[in-house]
Amino acid sequence: MKVIVYAICKNEAAFVDRWMDSMGEADGVVVLDTGSTDGTVERLRARGARVEVEEVVPWRFDTARNRSLALVPEDTDLCVCTDLDEVFHPGWRAAMEAAWQPGLSQLRYRYTWSFQPDGTEGHVFWIEKAHSRRGWRWTHPVHEVLTWEGPGRPHSASAPGVQLDHHPDPSKSRAQYLPLLELAVAEDPEDDRNMHYLGREYCFHRRWEECVTVLKQHLTLPTAVWADERCASMRYIARALAALDRGEEAERWHLRAVAEAPWLREPWLDYALFCYRREDWPGVRFAAERALAITSRPETYISEGASWGSLPYDLASLGCYHTGDLPAAREMARAALDRTPDDARLAGNLALIERQLTG
Repeated sequence: MKVIVYAICKNEAAFVDRWMDSMGEADGVVVLDTGSTDGTVERLRARGARVEVEEVVPWRFDTARNRSLALVPEDTDLCVCTDLDEVFHPGWRAAMEAAWQPGLSQLRYRYTWSFQPDGTEGHVFWIEKAHSRRGWRWTHPVHEVLTWEGPGRPHSASAPGVQLDHHPDPSKSRAQYLPLLELAVAEDPEDDRNMHYLGREYCFHRRWEECVTVLKQHLTLPTAVWADERCASMRYIARALAALDRGEEAERWHLRAVAEAPWLREPWLDYALFCYRREDWPGVRFAAERALAITSRPETYISEGASWGSLPYDLASLGCYHTGDLPAAREMARAALDRTPDDARLAGNLALIERQLTG
């Protein structure tokens, strides 16, 4: 097989060596640089990458991705799109080759989007950015996705053993995301994915009224049928309403989110946190324990790292403590501390419970 990695970049000289080391299992690396001024182009070329320089005006991620894909040789069997702040674990090429079969057009693999301060994994999901050379085009100005334009339907498979880690530059701004999402929705107001992302972005920017309006619109779209993402919209609506001091409405939306996707930990934990802020301790305990009853982590971007760390145990411990069940509170406090052993507050909570139990 001929495997080529392709990417876009701008001012990422600090990542070049790490990235090229990781991508070294490919037969070649091609990069579209969109205007670096920090030596990125020179460093990439020195490491053996083929680099073309072109500014994309007006800026769109899909346009840049498509121009970088055009740099990939036509005889390539497998195109692998990554960014310079991403790193494959060694052995990724062999794992992809083992998974690639005649008739396939795309591979799916594990992606760690964020890490906790202690280095443990945070947000984990599966992505599909390894694909055949023909039939694909990137679409959407931001949060761009591969869209199939070939004959028939594309066929994908999972690639066990492939792991891609994301180590972003925290100093880089996300300011361009909001206007690009507004553009994406203006271009295609019936696209439920972009509508959800826009409402979520308004939530991140604390533009609460716009968040509520857009996400309610998302829920009315005929194509908005994926329960996990509908649940996420409901959670953001609840969060925005709580920030607007509309607590009763917020609680109704929290409960709607739980009902929409009760198999996810996230809506249960959001509701547990809502109850915590109201000092509704039976509610905290109930919701946290329901979250902990879910033991299989889904393979979608909806799954958040905090839901699979110490948080659910911490909330369950607080709920148990304030409802008078000290043995259960101790058990949950120990589980929380096991997952975040350097947290002084968790250690203090456990010590307090143990002192009260031993008298």
